[in-house]
Amino acid sequence: MATRIVIIGGGPAGNSCATTAARLGADVVLIERDVIGGAAHLRDCIPSKAMIASGNARSFLRRSVRMGLREVSSELDLAKLGERLRAIERRLETQTRTLLASQRVELVHGTATIIDEHTVRSESGAGTIDHEADIIVLATGSRPRIPEWAAIDHDRVMTTRDAYPPASLPSHAIVIGSGVTGVEFVHLFESMGSDVTLVVSRQQVLPGKDPEVAAALEEDFLRRGVRLFKGARATGVERDGDEVIVHCDDGRVARGSHVLLAIGSIPNSEDLGLENAGVETDRGYVPVDRDLQSNVPHIYAAGDLSGRLPLSSVATMQGRKIAEHAMGALNPERHRYIDYDKAASAIFTEPEIADVGLAEADAFSEGRKVRVTKVPFASAAKALINDDSRGFVKIVSDPATGVVLGGSIVGRHAAELISVLALAVTNGLTVSDIHESLLVHPTLAEALSEAAE
Repeated sequence: MATRIVIIGGGPAGNSCATTAARLGADVVLIERDVIGGAAHLRDCIPSKAMIASGNARSFLRRSVRMGLREVSSELDLAKLGERLRAIERRLETQTRTLLASQRVELVHGTATIIDEHTVRSESGAGTIDHEADIIVLATGSRPRIPEWAAIDHDRVMTTRDAYPPASLPSHAIVIGSGVTGVEFVHLFESMGSDVTLVVSRQQVLPGKDPEVAAALEEDFLRRGVRLFKGARATGVERDGDEVIVHCDDGRVARGSHVLLAIGSIPNSEDLGLENAGVETDRGYVPVDRDLQSNVPHIYAAGDLSGRLPLSSVATMQGRKIAEHAMGALNPERHRYIDYDKAASAIFTEPEIADVGLAEADAFSEGRKVRVTKVPFASAAKALINDDSRGFVKIVSDPATGVVLGGSIVGRHAAELISVLALAVTNGLTVSDIHESLLVHPTLAEALSEAAE
């Protein structure tokens, strides 16, 4: 009899697990209560990047006169932008459904509750069904965190999911939260013509990132007229007609037309019936071991719910690893456990920011000897061709062996370029391996070769 796998959640982790397990011979049921493809993915991550792409196009058009072009209109059409976002969502959801169907994965559009260790109950338009499972995979994702002091009205006081696009373009947007999501929204709103204030609870944006990288982004924000409330923690939000007012713990007050909260997320673990199967949680997350198993060995967790890196790329890899482990398909000679310290990540501001592996500041704080080389994009011919020489490439390597330990990139297409360093970090390549590669000229990637020299 085929292994029976029931997956709760149809985002990147659930979909990857479902298709991999089905190819390995499992009977798979995937239960999703919202959108196939995942709400956080298709109604948060993807639309935010699509809006950023539109904002980047508008910014490019505004500066195109420097490249020998006549100035053209870049007026924003929110209605058309909304249609574009919905079309992208529909297309990606259709592609996901088609892939799942091709692997004979049974889709159930409804809610799921764990009844006991080997039973998951679904409630949908088809009625209530109890699914017997050899393996249960929890991949329910997360949702925006809303503090008690912020009364969300989904109009002037918004979470991220109210902003794709907003009902009206903010004349002055106040963004609370200076992590990845917060700074992306600062860039997004400013590029579309809004005045922006960013409330930063720490003394730098992007806390935890390389200070030099954070400083480069702050400098660009200030050049673009963004107001930074640094060292200020928001404590209250109120509406006064068409104005919103944000109060901070240091007495400062920010006034604008809209407020957007970007202060993290919380896992979707309530009402799953985890206690019925004895699954332990920690602050709503399901702790897992290196094979993604919970304290109940045949119940796995992946994606945001696992409490590991909240990245779609990580969730997709976790889903595949779960399927291979559950189906006994791991090759012991070639198998690699997920090394979360080597996951590449990107921030889609302008300039883009990307990093992977060991950061320079972390190396020095640990007292670790490293070699750090940095090359500005201003030295690359392609940057001059693009009329955008902002940013730099930084590579962190072992001074004794030359092995690439990490790196950061600030500049155009950083999210694409970091793949070279990610490949090097994951596979233990050296700076010589990069420098000896024959790269295309002229490209921004040449800065990687120079930094590796």
